[in-house]
Amino acid sequence: MEPTGFFQSDGFDLAYFQQSAQTDGEKSGKGETVLLVHGFASNSHMNWIDRSWFKTLTDAGYDVVSFDNRGHGESAKPHDMESYGSHLMAGDVNELCKHLNLDKVHLMGYSMGARISAFVTMKYPSILRSVTFAGMGYNMVRGIGNPEPIARALEAEKASDVTNPAAKNFRDFAEQTKSDLKALAACIRSTRVPVTAESLAEIKVPALVAVGTTDVIAGKGDKLAELIPGGKHLPIPDRDHMRAVGDPVYKAGVVEFLQSVT
Repeated sequence: MEPTGFFQSDGFDLAYFQQSAQTDGEKSGKGETVLLVHGFASNSHMNWIDRSWFKTLTDAGYDVVSFDNRGHGESAKPHDMESYGSHLMAGDVNELCKHLNLDKVHLMGYSMGARISAFVTMKYPSILRSVTFAGMGYNMVRGIGNPEPIARALEAEKASDVTNPAAKNFRDFAEQTKSDLKALAACIRSTRVPVTAESLAEIKVPALVAVGTTDVIAGKGDKLAELIPGGKHLPIPDRDHMRAVGDPVYKAGVVEFLQSVT
């Protein structure tokens, strides 16, 4: 699937992908749009299109839009860390909504995309119908540790030079997605503005937290959901951070949640 087009945000050209709903019979998403934000070192294809999320959501009657985050996929790839950070990249979501004249969306982000989505709830709450934080539990608040080993792994001359097992997983994944390694190193080194419990307590839209039960990167999903007024928790059984993305329990739970939003 080729990009539907490009939009400008913060001076960067960012690629987006768009697909309209299948609205036969009772499979109606009420004419609403789901906007998807992928994770670190991934892209729209790897996170959403190839894992059949576009098909799942359009079959359920929703229009679907995703985009490649800056530094990823078909989008611009600056090499300076000042160009990144979830607090800045939240603005890309808002600019895409303006570009496509989307009034309100159901927003779902995975991993880094969940952090970006959290900042959208703080900075641009008026564009949201609901929010789903996936692949990110309580570690959204607590933090996920020092990013430097991953940055150094991305900058290594070759993957076989990387001895840290966790960092090597990211290097291998980045090579699998044919990513710009210098752009990713800059992205992961960027300023990490905290997502606080107080900011999550201010969320006014329906919220779902979907995390694999063996995901040690995300942290506990139920603990994050407890910080959000009315927050719902969707455990994804026996899935870790990488294997939860295309899980059928995850997909069915998200569709059920979206259909519950009035």
